[in-house]
Amino acid sequence: MRTRRGDSGKTAVTLIGFALVLALFLFAVNNASKGNVERQQESLEKAIQRDVTYCYATTGRYPKTFDYIERVYGLTYDKELFSVEYQVVGSKIPPVVTVTRTEDEK
Repeated sequence: MRTRRGDSGKTAVTLIGFALVLALFLFAVNNASKGNVERQQESLEKAIQRDVTYCYATTGRYPKTFDYIERVYGLTYDKELFSVEYQVVGSKIPPVVTVTRTEDEK
């Protein structure tokens, strides 16, 4: 059986096209994943701020520890993905809260 010279060229073009489509798909999935983690971080920051504000509105003071927010207000988050730094500045000054990612995106 004879193969034509054009058949190997068509196969190469098909494989290159498939590889490009696959690369584009993987790039899109990776970007969607990064966006999802960013939204999770924003959501966590807003939830902490909401709980801190609610505590001050109902008790007249800001929470002394981040553990208090977790226990009393039921705040949960992915501790393997995010780290929360909670610094009390003063009794009538809102605490400084910093949320950072603890692991790199894969």
